[in-house]
Parts: sequence; C-alpha cells; structure tokens
Amino acid sequence: MIHHYKGISPTIHPSVFVSKDAVIVGDVTIDEDSSIWFKTVIRGDVAPTRIGKRVSIQDLSMLHQSPNNTLIIEDDVTVGHQVTLHSAIVRKNALIGMGSIILDGAEIGESAFVGAGSLVPPGKKIPPHTLVMGRPAKVVRELTEADYKEMERVRNSYVEKGQYYKQQTELGLEF
Repeated sequence: MIHHYKGISPTIHPSVFVSKDAVIVGDVTIDEDSSIWFKTVIRGDVAPTRIGKRVSIQDLSMLHQSPNNTLIIEDDVTVGHQVTLHSAIVRKNALIGMGSIILDGAEIGESAFVGAGSLVPPGKKIPPHTLVMGRPAKVVRELTEADYKEMERVRNSYVEKGQYYKQQTELGLEF
C-alpha cells in the first residue's frame, strides 16, 4: 500500500517491485531495479527516506527516521529479512544481515557486511570492507574475495527475483 502523508507521496521508479502487502508512506524515494519485499514498512512521515538503485529491502523490514535525520540507502545494498534501519546511512554495496538493527546516525561503510542479528548503536561508523557482528557490532575482520562474491550473488539474485515478481504482478498474478 502506497500512502501520502500531509500531501507528500512516495516517488517510486517504475522498474521497482513493491510487494502488495508492503507499506510505503510519505517522503520516500526508491530508485530503479530495487525491490521491496513482503510485509516491509517504509515510513517517510518524520524525515525523508532515500533508497538507491538495485537495493533489496527484504521481508518484514522496518525503515523509519527521527526528525531532521534522513535515512539514506545507497545503490546496490542488500537489507536482509527483519532488519530495522532508523535514520542511518548505508553506503553502496553493503549487506545488512537478517534481524540487524541500525540506529540513528550510524553509518555503514561501502561494501561492509553487517552479520545477522547485529546491533549498530547510534552514531557508530562501520569501516568499509569489513565484517561486523554482535550487540553492539564490532569489527571481526576485513572482507575476503569470497565474501564480495557472495554479497554480489545475493544482490544480483534479488534484482533478478524482483524483476520476475514485477513481471508476474503486471500480468495480474497475485502473491
């Protein structure tokens, strides 16, 4: 469901797959070839949310903000199932593992990998090209070529799946 908030409606590129049961409200921009999966909620009723190209926001995720604190997700980011992103910045090619929570003012560096179930506290800066895990999240190691390949595989699979689901929806098939 796409809703306006105080006269501001989401801006969603025509190539984006949005699940029928996702909720997107207010000042939200989603760029091309991204995908918004089942039961995800993206609210832009406090501050803007900006989502780049080829981003997947997977099932049951929640995106929101604090006043005057935009949530920014750059291109080619993977946001796993049941992730909470709140007024953070996620740089390009990053992967946020399932069940993670990223809080206000946190910044996830380019090509960083946040392990499943991690908590990135307010204002924490995660270095680029690192694996972080834990509550609170701590750097475990630098990423390997195998890590980058897996992150790319996941990212590409969601772009492909999103386009498939979008085509099926345009054909009138329900999910």
